[in-house]
Amino acid sequence: MPVYHDLLSVMDNQAAGYFILIDPDKTREENLPHHIETAIEAGVDAFLVGGSLLMHGHFDDYVKAIKKYSANLPVVLFPGGVHQISPAADALLFISIISGRNVEYIIGSQVVAAPIIHKLNIEPISTAYMLVESGRPTSAEFMSGTRPLPAHKPDIAVAHALAAQYLGFQTIYLEGGSGADHSVPEEMIYAVSQSTNIPIIVGGGIRTPDQAHKKVSAGASFIVTGNVLEKNNDPHLIKDFVAAIHQQ
Repeated sequence: MPVYHDLLSVMDNQAAGYFILIDPDKTREENLPHHIETAIEAGVDAFLVGGSLLMHGHFDDYVKAIKKYSANLPVVLFPGGVHQISPAADALLFISIISGRNVEYIIGSQVVAAPIIHKLNIEPISTAYMLVESGRPTSAEFMSGTRPLPAHKPDIAVAHALAAQYLGFQTIYLEGGSGADHSVPEEMIYAVSQSTNIPIIVGGGIRTPDQAHKKVSAGASFIVTGNVLEKNNDPHLIKDFVAAIHQQ
């Protein structure tokens, strides 16, 4: 079964899915076994791998290490650029930053990456990526050279999301950015979920299980956390996130 459909199936018996984002620049390779084992035991649904700025010099080896310990859970690339592609992954979020107007990140990098992905036979999951104001400039905003959507304007987000659906994207990613001061507002998530019928991934600035639960109640299909668990790999905290996200 393709990874995309496998991920959708996790919602058959639970409210939403939970992805752990692993950034090679923030999690040392020797810490991966414990980090991944803790996440698996807690009940997460998949691992995302990538970052806006990659200082790690051996990305492919890093992805192989994650895959080695990930058991049967999908390992999905969340690439910050063409240099973050590895055949060791199960799939890849094929991202277009539709919230911005920088053509390089809407279609330019994608044209360069597409033949590589095809040759390596990695499953692409077409993803409409929408940066949302989060209180301060994030790495994603700076590196992409794009302005985020206004957090208090859900109608603008809805217009972008509808365009993404009509263009045939498989999923929408509402992103506050790594280390965001504020997460994506529930009002925006709700408005997008009521206007579209494709899965919505929400990440950035989600620091507590209660916040995660509110995003799911507003219409998020998948929740992504990274920074909060990089700083505190507490199995009890991860289990609390799982419970808050999975509960119907």
